[in-house]
This record gives sequence, structure tokens and C-alpha cells, in this order.
Amino acid sequence: MTLESSLLARANSCCELCGASNALAVYPVPPESDGSAEQSVLLCETCQTQLDNPGNEDVNHWRCLNDSMWSQVPAVQVLAWRMLTRLQGEGWPQDLLDMLYLEDDTLAWAQATGEGQNEEARELHRDSNGAVLEAGDSVTLIKDLNVKGANFTAKRGTPVRNISLVQDNPEHIEGRVEGQRIVILTQFVKKN
Repeated sequence: MTLESSLLARANSCCELCGASNALAVYPVPPESDGSAEQSVLLCETCQTQLDNPGNEDVNHWRCLNDSMWSQVPAVQVLAWRMLTRLQGEGWPQDLLDMLYLEDDTLAWAQATGEGQNEEARELHRDSNGAVLEAGDSVTLIKDLNVKGANFTAKRGTPVRNISLVQDNPEHIEGRVEGQRIVILTQFVKKN
């Protein structure tokens, strides 16, 4: 059984957060999803877009968390906790957070991305100029880099789109250069 088919069966072909049944896709729950069903959820395009783009949330869309936060699936609980934490200034999400109980390891997973921590407490990924990098940003290499194991040099000026942040190391990001996914030191990039 494929990952998508097992998630479709688990979720009754609905978004595991809001219950929508259209434009569903597998969403590996950051920061270190192994691609298994236990560490992935089935999400609609609206939920996925709003999860990946902090600050662009439709607060009323997330009232669905009143139901989905009670899921027995830890990955769903993690995403519910993160979104409720992000929106807690609205009032009603804080009430739901007060009711939500997560096992210690699930709570640690939920907190692993720094959601809910203030900017000073969270280790931020910064480019060579000190600009804060976010997942999905585009950067440009500022130095020729020899790529170990791939036998090529990533040239200065090469754009790297849709970067991923290495969660346990604020000095590393990941991105595709010449079709290869590589780890890049943040000191060698500038944000576009």
C-alpha cells in the first residue's frame, strides 16, 4: 500500500485538519519527517498553504481545529498544536490550547520548529547579510562551492529556490543545485 493510499484510508479521503475533500496531498510533518504515514498527514491545499506561509492565515478557516485537535494521530495533533499556538492571540485558539493534551514526545515534536517561541528564544537561519531565512525562500550563492560527493562546483550567482531549513542547525539550509539536493552553509548565500 502506498503512503498516499494509506493516508486516504486513514483520513476517509478528507483533509485531516479541516475535513475538505478536494485538492488533497501528502504533507510530511516537519522538521524531520521520515516519509512514513505516522509522520505525514493528508491536507487540502488551503491548509497546506496557510501552514507553510505564516502571517497569511484565514483565522476562521482554522476553527476546524476544534474537532481535529482530538485526533488520535500524533502528526495531526502536532499540526493542530502549531496552528493554535500561531493563532493564540485571537482568543479562541488559546482556549483550545488550554484543553489540548499532548504526550511529551508529541509535544517535543510540535515545538521542534520553534512555533510559539519568541524571536529571541528561537535560533534563526540568517544569510550572509543577516537577513532571516524562511523555508521556501529563494537565495543566491555568493561564492563558488565545491559540492562533495557530486563532482561539480556550484557557481557564484547560482539561484537556489524553495530552500528548506535544517532545523537542528541554524547555519545550514538545503536546496537544489543542478538537480542535486545539497546542504549549503548560510554564510555563503544571500536572500533574494
